[in-house]
Amino acid sequence: MTTFTEQPPAPSPEASPADGTVRAARRRKLVPYWLLLPGILWLLVFFAAPLVYQASTSVQTGSLEDGFHVTWHFATYWDALSQYWPQFLRSVGYAATATVLCLVLGYPLAYLIAFRAGRWRHLLMILVIAPFFTSFLIRTLAWKTILSDGGPVVSTMDRLHILGLTDALGVTEGHRLLATPLAVVCGLTYNFLPFMILPLYTSLERIDGRLHEAAGDLYARPLTIFRKVTLPLSMPGVVAGTLLTFIPAAGDYINAELLGSPDQKMIGNVIQSQFLRVLDYPTAAALSFILMAAILAMVTVYIRRSGTEELV
Repeated sequence: MTTFTEQPPAPSPEASPADGTVRAARRRKLVPYWLLLPGILWLLVFFAAPLVYQASTSVQTGSLEDGFHVTWHFATYWDALSQYWPQFLRSVGYAATATVLCLVLGYPLAYLIAFRAGRWRHLLMILVIAPFFTSFLIRTLAWKTILSDGGPVVSTMDRLHILGLTDALGVTEGHRLLATPLAVVCGLTYNFLPFMILPLYTSLERIDGRLHEAAGDLYARPLTIFRKVTLPLSMPGVVAGTLLTFIPAAGDYINAELLGSPDQKMIGNVIQSQFLRVLDYPTAAALSFILMAAILAMVTVYIRRSGTEELV
């Protein structure tokens, strides 16, 4: 008798190992995109969509009672710029001054923490970061108390006849600090100083100390070592710190609102007023886009001129 054994079915082409390997490889390639998906959705919902909405608002006409409608009225941009250009220039001037002061104050401190602090490094870094644990508004209100007319700062500066000099320079008025450009710049400098120190420290901390020793072995003086070695190698930190300081300072309105007067209003104050008080939404949106475009142009030129195009 002849017996027949049942042969196992031949594997289908769909279940071949090669196809499984291809599908696994495709899934691995898609993993980075799936990981990026939450961030992309966040940017689309909370950045791109509001930006498109603001762009639409800037070309609308109408009133709060009758409603605003898109009429592609691009003249709003020119009207807003021609009316509020002094506030634009004032914002750039205040922000640039505060950025320079932050660099002058922050670079020595960052250098000290990176190269000279030793076991006190972590404590000093905590002291730099500590202001972030307090509200931005509370910190600015504290400066309103510090610079008050009857405070020790004004009294000391008056006794040293410094207020007379600052009055002559036009940064203070009437032998007082509050409601003056100097008060606004001081508030900006204090609030954004950590944004300058942290990138500077990160850049300086990466410098190999043996480079300083090698320069010293070549009979370079300390000033020459700083100018030829330390400063060039720390330029990425300088560029990052100045950008992190200048950009938010140019759009700030809290310091001018609390420490300044109507004569020191910045463009952020105008935008805030147009949105919440005047209720002229097209003008407010147009001013926001002009400010964003101006800062973007200045930042691009600055990065190109500083020789750090890789940051773009």
